[in-house]
Amino acid sequence: MQDNYWQMQPNPAKALMLAKRQLSEFVYDAVNLEGINMTLPEVQTLLEGITVGGHKLSDQQITVNQGKAWRLLFRWLERGEFAVSAQKACELHAVAAKEEALAWGEFRSGAVLIAGTDYLPPPVAELPTRFDAMVQDLTNLSDIYDQAIHIFLTMARCEFFYDVNKRMGRLMMNGHLLQQGYPAINLPAKRQLEFNQLMLAFYESGDEVAMNAFMRSCLDPRVLRIMQESADRL
Repeated sequence: MQDNYWQMQPNPAKALMLAKRQLSEFVYDAVNLEGINMTLPEVQTLLEGITVGGHKLSDQQITVNQGKAWRLLFRWLERGEFAVSAQKACELHAVAAKEEALAWGEFRSGAVLIAGTDYLPPPVAELPTRFDAMVQDLTNLSDIYDQAIHIFLTMARCEFFYDVNKRMGRLMMNGHLLQQGYPAINLPAKRQLEFNQLMLAFYESGDEVAMNAFMRSCLDPRVLRIMQESADRL
């Protein structure tokens, strides 16, 4: 699926710089999508290492974990260490899901359910093969955003971990985009209802078309304009 309404010259340094500047927005939207009602200033304060009042300690921990996971991803990208691999996914999950999931830093060892759908994620024995197949699928997709969104949707639908699967899918999706020099996709909390409805349909069908279009629509036009400016000067 190709987008023709904007042309972009990949620029890893600029894409990463812009993502770093959006860190508090990424974390704010991620935790609010999980039902943690924090304001953007509260998230910014927590990411600066200062606690805020009026919230459960567990909610603050989830918020801090999300920030740490993003910063780990940034470090990997700066050092050329990121890869779409099961190892990197588990290392990132060890940070993102610490003290939240039943187990963190490893694929789940038991069955799970997804609320609101009769679809069942694959059994434990299939998880390594499913991850390898997802990576292989990328070679058959020419468009970078098709590749990245496929990573997110596959990780969400397979539920490789006991918890934090959608957040992990988005982290790995954005690692792939930033590594290739394209801007990250942030899912705004204000679009949660639309997202949930489309995801439930996707879980049932496995058809990525509607979710692909939705995720592309979440690209920040401010970031696209800045990236386009770089291309126009070339």
